[in-house]
Amino acid sequence: MSASYMKMGSHFRFLSLCLLALVASTHAQLQLGFYAKSCPKAEQIILKFVHEHIHNAPSLAAALIRMHFHDCFVRGCDGSVLLNSTTNQAEKNAPPNLTVRGFDFIDRIKSLVEVECPGVVSCADILTLAARDSIVATGGPFWKVPTGRRDGVVSILEEARNNIPAPFNNITTLQTLFANQGLDLKDLVLLSGAHTIGVAHCSSLSNRLFNFTGKGDQDPSLDSEYAENLKTFKCKDINKLNITKIEMDPGSRKTFDLDYYRQVIKRRGLFESDAALLNNSVTKAQIIELLQGSVENFFAEFANSIEKMGSIKVKTGTEGEIRKHCAFVNS
Repeated sequence: MSASYMKMGSHFRFLSLCLLALVASTHAQLQLGFYAKSCPKAEQIILKFVHEHIHNAPSLAAALIRMHFHDCFVRGCDGSVLLNSTTNQAEKNAPPNLTVRGFDFIDRIKSLVEVECPGVVSCADILTLAARDSIVATGGPFWKVPTGRRDGVVSILEEARNNIPAPFNNITTLQTLFANQGLDLKDLVLLSGAHTIGVAHCSSLSNRLFNFTGKGDQDPSLDSEYAENLKTFKCKDINKLNITKIEMDPGSRKTFDLDYYRQVIKRRGLFESDAALLNNSVTKAQIIELLQGSVENFFAEFANSIEKMGSIKVKTGTEGEIRKHCAFVNS
């Protein structure tokens, strides 16, 4: 065998190894303890901050899991919901995100992690971990969070408007929006279960209460006694619907439990999207099955679905970047 042939073969093998390394780095998978060597205290810093502050504002647990949900449904779980826009055209400027809270909370965690390990831990991972830790800290389910997400560099208002499920969506639209993210009807039911600790503004159900078909009528799928109670005691001032908040799981809002599903079965789910879960035989059967089971079973099922959601279209390896500040792409 000639020397030139051998040299050509070794050169080819070197190129092949380089190509394999490139492919591997671009399509690297999330893994538990991704920062074990590069920033071993990262998850501990996030957990400590959550535990120190969440009990002063327990409603932030619902806010953070909502932010995580909204982030993952647009360009995957890449922290793009955190980005600011000088022209107000980012995801956070879209109607579904105007009531999202917790941006400052994430920024404060990021600043602490940056002091420990500059440029190592992504905002996408910080958001995902903080959402999980806040739910656990307030008595909700634990789920595994593999890390290694990279931060996206694009954030577009219209994409958020078109991809995030809305309170007025029917079951067909909900199924489509979830399927677009690789989630099924079971995931829809289980992730809706986070409404057990949620609050809503009266404006998000004003049509159901006051003008469902444009004739000053009420949504017939909403329990009439409950609707009357809402109009009389909760959403009574038409001029303050945008600022008046209401519990999504009355009497049990601070507890992550099955009561949300009991409300839905009684036709007392606040949103049209909650009521829509009864309009499909699969989703309705899922709710009944959950109610026949234990809270522990619900926690385990919820964990499966949110772990699945947390892996939607993630950027890993050499994709995206590690932002220095969560609200801005690196210059």
